Amino acid sequence: MNIDKTLISTDFIDSDNNEIIRFANEAIGSELDQTQKAIKLYYAVRDSIRYDPYRIQLTPTGLRASATLAQGYGYCVSKAVLLAATGRAVGIPSRIGFSDVKNHLSSKKLKQVMQSDVFAWHGYTEFYLENKWVKATPAFNQQLCDKAGIKPLEFDGINDSIFHEFDQAGNKHMEYLNEHGHYDDVPFQAIVDAYKEHYPLLTQLIDSQSGVSIEGDFEDEATTSAK
Repeated sequence: MNIDKTLISTDFIDSDNNEIIRFANEAIGSELDQTQKAIKLYYAVRDSIRYDPYRIQLTPTGLRASATLAQGYGYCVSKAVLLAATGRAVGIPSRIGFSDVKNHLSSKKLKQVMQSDVFAWHGYTEFYLENKWVKATPAFNQQLCDKAGIKPLEFDGINDSIFHEFDQAGNKHMEYLNEHGHYDDVPFQAIVDAYKEHYPLLTQLIDSQSGVSIEGDFEDEATTSAK
């Protein structure tokens, strides 16, 4: 395992960007412990970057960590990329992982575009802490979870934090189907190819403009597929 590759800045995980560095340092404050740094970074990205799949920008520029930070919103992949960048910015080995999940947080409009309850290549982050890789999924911010009736994912730096198995009522919610593994940088073409295969209508929107634009406010319209 080459830890060095998970510490360097890349085209997507641009951890040497000044704004990424500033954001990460403000989040960790004077904290010196690596695990506590990772926890603070997780909550900073989870809650200060709004989850918004109505405005997916499936382009090399759109998935860049610094672009997501500047916008203040993103979806699971772009937020995972940003979290990895903040980790690398403060010296924590960080990478991104992907899985296919069922019953992903959605809305009526998003389901109509995706024509599926399976979200292919759902993204999460992995931190190397205390000699092991720990998964963290910063996608769904606290306010969104409150409105949608699901428990927000917590992260303690020790245990994997990867899915919302149940909603607040105790109903079955998110289920992981397939693992695509972990990467030192964004496997951009693989994600594009998967979207073309699984979401032809979504792909048409992506092909016709720089990013997907669905009218409405996802946070207000989001529901769990299990409801």
